[in-house]
Amino acid sequence: MKDEQRFQIRTDLAIEAREMFVEEEKQTEDIEGVILTEKKIKGFPVTDVQVDEIGQENINKQAGRYLTLETDAVKNSDSDQQQVTAEVLSHILADLLTDNQISPDAKCLVVGLGNDYVTPDALGPQTIKKILVTKHLFAYHPEMVADGYRSVAAFAPGVMGVTGMETSDIIQGLVKEVSPDFIIAIDALASRSVDRVNSTIQLSDTGIHPGSGVNNKRKALSYETFGIPVISIGVPTVVDAVTITSDTIDYVFKHFGREFKEKDQPAKSLVPASLNFGEKKLTAEDLPDQAKRTELFGMIGSLAESEKRQLIKEVLSPLGYNLMVTPKEVDSYIHDLAHLLASGINGALHESVESDKANSFTR
Repeated sequence: MKDEQRFQIRTDLAIEAREMFVEEEKQTEDIEGVILTEKKIKGFPVTDVQVDEIGQENINKQAGRYLTLETDAVKNSDSDQQQVTAEVLSHILADLLTDNQISPDAKCLVVGLGNDYVTPDALGPQTIKKILVTKHLFAYHPEMVADGYRSVAAFAPGVMGVTGMETSDIIQGLVKEVSPDFIIAIDALASRSVDRVNSTIQLSDTGIHPGSGVNNKRKALSYETFGIPVISIGVPTVVDAVTITSDTIDYVFKHFGREFKEKDQPAKSLVPASLNFGEKKLTAEDLPDQAKRTELFGMIGSLAESEKRQLIKEVLSPLGYNLMVTPKEVDSYIHDLAHLLASGINGALHESVESDKANSFTR
């Protein structure tokens, strides 16, 4: 099969691009040109992926820094944890601004990308509605602005299907008129993993490429385009049907793998003693080795990850079933994510803004 015909996994996350490279190349965790650092901030896992020019070629992600924050606060509708997540996001964003030598008084333009009429793509426009904007006060009532605030403007440019214009061109006009020192662009992303949908926040100093996660590429929003730093913030809100099917197969593998480990059953027994694992989450450690997967599931068990996804694509695509899918609770998720992102951004941009009180994360 020609390379250009092979199934390309849809993901906007650098951490997933790195994982894909490790899987496909069957190498160790160390990738030339890619440095990964993991830590926890207030109990939340944060992954820092730094990519140079060599790493850019390896994992097909722009050279720069990618920070990934993982949280189940929105999925669990936990208002207290959402508040803490916003505080962590504020800390990470402030660190990224400092790393890019953006001063506390630098003027910011916050851009909310996406289609406000399509719920899973409305994260950017919905977040913009909650951003603390101050540019008009600096321009017309500077005496009213206290210390610890910066000039912030916000705008949601819509999508080409609605405006008929490239988003990048609209923002270019704004940059010329408003003259910000840097841009923060917010967008909904695509993931290759069901687990990361609505639970992963990625920040990057490489800019953003609208629509790239769903094979709908548009002009990039980047330093090269506008001549000023562009910080991107995104959350995956969709996955494609290939990903869901592939993950489901893996969950079946892991389920059997855990059952055999816990019950110490012979591999030739196809029926687990119990199908109820309660709330205990299946993990990568539960996945049986390829030999056992092949013994239990035949050809499907013998396929490598890329081969498995390619097979699923070849089955679904002719039927028109390779859909982009989002959870049924997406309305609630987008509402909470928009508030969380806006709270974190406001705290990072304005030194005098403290984290929102916990009750502001309730409805």
